[in-house]
Amino acid sequence: MANHNHLLSVTCYNVTMHKQDYYNRFFELGQLKMNFNFYELSLPDDDPVFTLKNVMEEMDFTALLAQYSGKGKHGYNPIMKYAVLTYANMRGIREIDRIVDLCKRDLGFIWLTQGEQPKRDAFYDFINKKLTPEILDDLNYQLLRRLKKEGLITLESLFIDGTKIEANANRYTFVWRGTLNYHLAGLLDTIDSLYAKYNELLEENGYDAKYGFGNAQMFIIEGMDKVREVIEKNRKRKLTKHKKLPNNKIIEIDNCSPLDLLKLQKNLATIADGEGIGFVYGKGKKKSEIQQLYEELEGCGKKLMEYAESFEIMGKDRNSYSKTDLEATFMRMKDDHMMNGQLKPAYNVQIAVENYFIIHGYVSNDRTDYNTLIPVIQKHINTFGEILKETTADSGYCSEKNLLFLKEHNIESYIKLQDHEQRKTRAYKENIGKYYNMTTQIFEDERYYVCHDGRELRHIRTEEKEMEGYTQTLEVYGCADCSGCEHKAKCLYKYNPEKDADKNKVMKINERWEELKEKSHANIQSEKGILNRQIRSIQTEGHFGDIKENDDFRRFNHRSTDKVYKEFMLYAIGRNINKYHRFLCNKLQRFEGKQEENAA
Repeated sequence: MANHNHLLSVTCYNVTMHKQDYYNRFFELGQLKMNFNFYELSLPDDDPVFTLKNVMEEMDFTALLAQYSGKGKHGYNPIMKYAVLTYANMRGIREIDRIVDLCKRDLGFIWLTQGEQPKRDAFYDFINKKLTPEILDDLNYQLLRRLKKEGLITLESLFIDGTKIEANANRYTFVWRGTLNYHLAGLLDTIDSLYAKYNELLEENGYDAKYGFGNAQMFIIEGMDKVREVIEKNRKRKLTKHKKLPNNKIIEIDNCSPLDLLKLQKNLATIADGEGIGFVYGKGKKKSEIQQLYEELEGCGKKLMEYAESFEIMGKDRNSYSKTDLEATFMRMKDDHMMNGQLKPAYNVQIAVENYFIIHGYVSNDRTDYNTLIPVIQKHINTFGEILKETTADSGYCSEKNLLFLKEHNIESYIKLQDHEQRKTRAYKENIGKYYNMTTQIFEDERYYVCHDGRELRHIRTEEKEMEGYTQTLEVYGCADCSGCEHKAKCLYKYNPEKDADKNKVMKINERWEELKEKSHANIQSEKGILNRQIRSIQTEGHFGDIKENDDFRRFNHRSTDKVYKEFMLYAIGRNINKYHRFLCNKLQRFEGKQEENAA
């Protein structure tokens, strides 16, 4: 027993000394100044930084170097700064301060900078002033041409999708068009009362005849009648606790409106000088009626100019903007931190992908995807020519304007229709009031429809409507007599037996739009269309999954569309080089479709 206790004490002593030895090695010897020349430090042979350097060696940086003058003191090498930013984005690092720190501590960054340690101002100056969106696009397209030569992409097929990324703006600095319209209506009422007060002042004191000033007429702003109508409806709806109607009528404040107020102010100043009425300022001094009216007009004029400026910032395509990033629009985000459907200032980021590579990036402040497809396709055509053969996207891009643009450029559309799921339902197929469930016949080269009751709907007229960028054509068909039809209740929209007893069936058909939709629907239903939809969902949505979840890219660090675009494209180029590196290392293979799973 004594021997056992002795062995146990010796063992505990050895363990204690062993632990103390570890502590001494780290805290004492580890604090000594070490000479790293005795150690061989090197990067792994498969580090992506070598792929980056290899890619950059074949790039043409003429456009970037042209941003620099040959005179004066030379700063850090711009090619090196581009390489550092790209490598940082390859590793999911976007913060400049962290990049500066890694240039001192990380072997990959030290190897790229060759020991130099650029400061944060050097990177900010490079990004904001030297690296333009055009130069960044050119560098990305040089990489893509290399990938095409190596057979990794064809540039003949694009898979497009978008996501919303929060802007670097305060969440509660919003300006809404509806709110501006509401307050503008109140301001115009105030200005109208000031006009009446002005005319009354001139008439009662005889200033109109003495100074030759006529009766002032209140200016008119078009569209305010509809704004006031919605305001009145919302007041009634508030009493009945109904949801408010949107009041987003686009109002253009005429430039002469504030000038009209300024003209009245000049008239009042002339009268004050002529009558010897001085303007007084300061506490305890009573202002004359002319001065009070003058200052009220001045305040309304300033407010009117503020509204005009807000409308100009917002433009015709947006209904909101942020005061801290004027180009950001408030959008409904999926990641709602307050779980109440809150809107956040954000940008709509679009990517066009082929074989996992981001071919194009596009940043918009449009809340929807309708207007983003054509700019992306146009970028492709302008850069690579008319080589694009097909485009795949989801239903958010389905519009007549988009499908017509694709048809005009001989590009096959694999775009899901908005009613894709609805078409599968029984209600859709059995709706007898819709033209697509009627039979068509041709008589003397004229097509007409036959309804469920066997009655003919003949062509009545053609209507044209000017849309943005194209003309919409509607063909109007109608039945000459629907009296006695037992299917009226199902055929006519919102049929009322008492009011619509004599009403006949009339329908408007956009035949070109319907033809484009049917062609796109047939494409996505084909075997190739099914494969394209798989590729789009895996590759484009896979990118966004990586961007937001793995790299935590949920909010931009810069403000304004140009800077946001550059921030995203630097990240996209970094992702492209990472993908290229994985292809070279055989870690990534081209997606050929989902594999059949063996039954258990």
